[in-house]
Amino acid sequence: MPSLRSRALSAALIAVGRRRRLGSAEAVRARVAQSARRPASHLPPRSLGRVAEISRTFVGAWPVYDVSPLGSEPASQVLYVHGGGYIGELVRPHWALIRTLVTRAGARVVVPAYVLAPRGTADRTVPVAADLLSGLIEGGGAGGTVLIGDSAGAGLALAAAQRLRDRTGAQPSRIVLMSPWLDVTMSHPDQAGLEAADPLLSRPGLREAGRLYAGTLAVEDPLVSPLRGSFGGLAPLTVFTGTRDVLSTDSRELLRRARAAGTEVEFHEEAGLPHGYPLLPVPEGRAARERIVELVRAAADL
Repeated sequence: MPSLRSRALSAALIAVGRRRRLGSAEAVRARVAQSARRPASHLPPRSLGRVAEISRTFVGAWPVYDVSPLGSEPASQVLYVHGGGYIGELVRPHWALIRTLVTRAGARVVVPAYVLAPRGTADRTVPVAADLLSGLIEGGGAGGTVLIGDSAGAGLALAAAQRLRDRTGAQPSRIVLMSPWLDVTMSHPDQAGLEAADPLLSRPGLREAGRLYAGTLAVEDPLVSPLRGSFGGLAPLTVFTGTRDVLSTDSRELLRRARAAGTEVEFHEEAGLPHGYPLLPVPEGRAARERIVELVRAAADL
């Protein structure tokens, strides 16, 4: 049973019509056109600078933020890949999680503000993300490297880990996926029933965002939809999903396929929780963030 606060939040989201904002292909195209005219900011909040050292470099066209504990050496490192349907920038809940990873887990967090679709397509984006991950793993430093992604960022993170495995066999210490979007075809037969209870997401808008991200590739290509890739040889996975998320089918399929391939999976499914709940200010979200902090701290001993 979800907490009272979670139920209230879901009701509020439905009341304000969040789902309808990107509920159709037309709405997604309008959002992309608006972003082209007036790009959203991906800058970190000023308050983060009071508790962390922040620097910014560029990897090609990507601004990449490096956020580290203030006045102390990091115990481990994280590559964090944000969600937003491949068409949305970093927002405050993402930065709040980054702050938690820095202050509570003592981690250095590397945060790419990757180029969004339709300019940033999977054939361009996944290789750059894999290079960033490879650089963190090879660069060493204290502790291990944890790869974390939410929603579309989780799809990009998993595709990058699969590509790096195929290239060199290297892997991070652990991969953490929150409400992952792993198959942009939106073709799972259970999604039609789940959509009615989802307060945030609709299949038509997701399909269009996925099509834009695919670019010239087929939407079934594993670079675009890493659920259709292979799972052997990956780092241990931790997955968070809620049952009021139309994308929960991706998490369940990932669990089945990864375990069949011999990959370790720690799986958390919260009844009645919506998409992205680990980022939300609800008790279940706080518990998920506590577990992520524990996993990042554990990487410090590797």
